[in-house]
Amino acid sequence: MSLGYASRLSWKEDYGGQLGTRELHDKGDVVEKKVERLAEWFSSASGIIVFTGAGISTSCGIPDFRGPKGVWTLQKQGKPPPELKMSFEMSKPSYTHQAIATLVSRGKISYVVSQNVDGLHLRTGIPRDKIAELHGNCFAERCSKCKKEYIRDFEMKTVGFKPTGRKCSAPQCSGGLRDHILDWDDALPEAELQKSEEHAQKADLAVCLGTSLQIIPACDIPLETVNEGGRLAIVNLQKTPKDGDADLVIHSRVDEVMRSLMGRLKIKVPNFLRRDWFVFLHRQSLPKETSARRQTCTFEFEVVSPHGVHHCTMPMLESVTIEFPDEPGVEPHFMSEPPFRWKCVGKMEKMNLRVVLGFGEGADEDKRSGVVYYVIDPLERADYLERKEFANVEKSRGVMVIKEETHSFITQEVRYELDEGQESPDLSPQKRKKRKL
Repeated sequence: MSLGYASRLSWKEDYGGQLGTRELHDKGDVVEKKVERLAEWFSSASGIIVFTGAGISTSCGIPDFRGPKGVWTLQKQGKPPPELKMSFEMSKPSYTHQAIATLVSRGKISYVVSQNVDGLHLRTGIPRDKIAELHGNCFAERCSKCKKEYIRDFEMKTVGFKPTGRKCSAPQCSGGLRDHILDWDDALPEAELQKSEEHAQKADLAVCLGTSLQIIPACDIPLETVNEGGRLAIVNLQKTPKDGDADLVIHSRVDEVMRSLMGRLKIKVPNFLRRDWFVFLHRQSLPKETSARRQTCTFEFEVVSPHGVHHCTMPMLESVTIEFPDEPGVEPHFMSEPPFRWKCVGKMEKMNLRVVLGFGEGADEDKRSGVVYYVIDPLERADYLERKEFANVEKSRGVMVIKEETHSFITQEVRYELDEGQESPDLSPQKRKKRKL
């Protein structure tokens, strides 16, 4: 959660820069003229770099930090933190996130530099080599040995490059993993900072979206474009220290500006679809022969994270129900918390399972469940012994993994394009207030 992330940072009395400055709203017609100019620059530019801040995520339900009701602003005033409408784990990308990803995929935006740690840029599908996450990512952990990065679907519990308790899975490595989230006094990642500066120098247009541009050295990156003769455009509700260096400043909500921009560029923003992945597996013990010369064994069926069994949560999964369609008299087995594991001792007979996954409030209402039909086909004693030589048997329970299947489910969908006949958002704050009344 965003406030959870903020609470994990070291205490700091001085947050640097200004907090809680007044928000400004350009009039609707003024915004339209400015966006028209921005669209012309987009069309003619050969290289565009986009610099993003917390302001592009506020429409996702994630509070900003320096706005009038920002996390640091209220904390400095001794007030309670702002209301958290959505956790990082369940947040859906804003129109701006998806528009940026669309422009990256079309080659219009060459590079994205973000100060955000909410992971929403990567969730929209921006390739990792097209973005610098200068302050880290709450869903990322890196190997301290080989530097391999892992992007998870669950949030790290620490900040400041602390051990997460997991190991690297790269061949011949097994180094310890650490969170990749900067604390206050941590230096920016040198490689990503350098790459950001290089792209800014090559760009002929730098666009800053939803950032107060106050934290050094990140805030100076867009000026690299200006110093090389390129243009700078800033879209933010508050004044920034770099406004005087900009060729264009738009005081309006970034989603409204980006919607207007994409309309002028005649580029549609595709729907966002979130897929959550789960691994279905079953384990079996070595079959034993009974007095009647019939074999029996222990079976275990479990739903686990694709990131591994140990220390890996599944934020979207709320419950698992196992049903037995071939045995109407057997009651379903319901599990409401991990481990989502069902165990039984039975005969060496094939079992057909109907597995119903229940998803939490982060899923759309019409996507709160998923169904998988899973077959447990017992492994005979001779086959088990042969395979045992090449597999790791979990000695604590005396079982061996027999089969794994990976399944995905669409749990969220966001439609960004307006329906035919639907009015586009009015950029005038006065008219927005009238509609609310």
